[in-house]
Amino acid sequence: MELRHLRYFMAVAEYESVRLASEHLHITQPAVSRQIQDLEDELGFLLFERSPRGLKLTLAGQSYLRDVLQAMAALESAARTAKRLAAGLQGQLRLGFVENAGWDGLVPKTFSRFQNDVPEVKIELTALNSPEQLQKIADGTLDGGFIHQYGSLPDEFTTVPLFDYDVVLAIPRAWTIAQQEGETIALRNMAGRPFVMFPRAVYPSYYDCLIGACEQSGLILNVVQEETTEAAILSLVCSGIGAAIVNSANLGRPPAQVRFFKLTDLSVPMPLAFAYRADSANPILSRFITTLRSTFDDA
Repeated sequence: MELRHLRYFMAVAEYESVRLASEHLHITQPAVSRQIQDLEDELGFLLFERSPRGLKLTLAGQSYLRDVLQAMAALESAARTAKRLAAGLQGQLRLGFVENAGWDGLVPKTFSRFQNDVPEVKIELTALNSPEQLQKIADGTLDGGFIHQYGSLPDEFTTVPLFDYDVVLAIPRAWTIAQQEGETIALRNMAGRPFVMFPRAVYPSYYDCLIGACEQSGLILNVVQEETTEAAILSLVCSGIGAAIVNSANLGRPPAQVRFFKLTDLSVPMPLAFAYRADSANPILSRFITTLRSTFDDA
């Protein structure tokens, strides 16, 4: 049995005539009659009662037609769904992002535009630090992610460079230091003050870059406590535990008990990029990257 048998059967059942069905199908009458006969032979029962006035479905034929119509509708639905999946218009996209990049600017605008363009795609977002994202992209748990990239990545990764953040100094409001300063301060003025930092294991490349830049500016940080996330680090700054050098993206959502200062003698660019595997089989990813590039160009 092939699909053409079912299509011919449906046409004959609709028109109750081989002649009219053949005209509709643009197939010769003998060919249609032969296909119906072959279908009945394979099924082992008559689908039509034949009379000089035409064809009429038997009770078995009526039952079979109902099921065939449902099956053909299901096949058409499956084809439409598969076509939308192949075009990246339906399905799921799993993305990671560094949390503070998602508060304002390009990243949330891209998410919003993409969701408006393809509302049937489900976006699953996970806030992770950059090394965690890269690991999950490598093992297929994520389709891509917004990371801070330091140094080259393994060959399996492709990146879309976006822009650079910088670092700023976060100081507890309770501290009297620099109360009379403007929006800038020299890092060397913080000599001896306690600092809150993240462990090197969180992101070794960035850690080494930051510590090296501090030493070049003439300051060895007096680290009194370490936390794995900037949210936790800023909580300790709020508590007066110490100062911290953090991503300038935090300027978009400043904690009430923290003052931010631009540093006159320290700059550590934090390159934001979108990373993914070039061999990804998810067609939605390609559509997302197109939206990302378009949003970036419009910014």
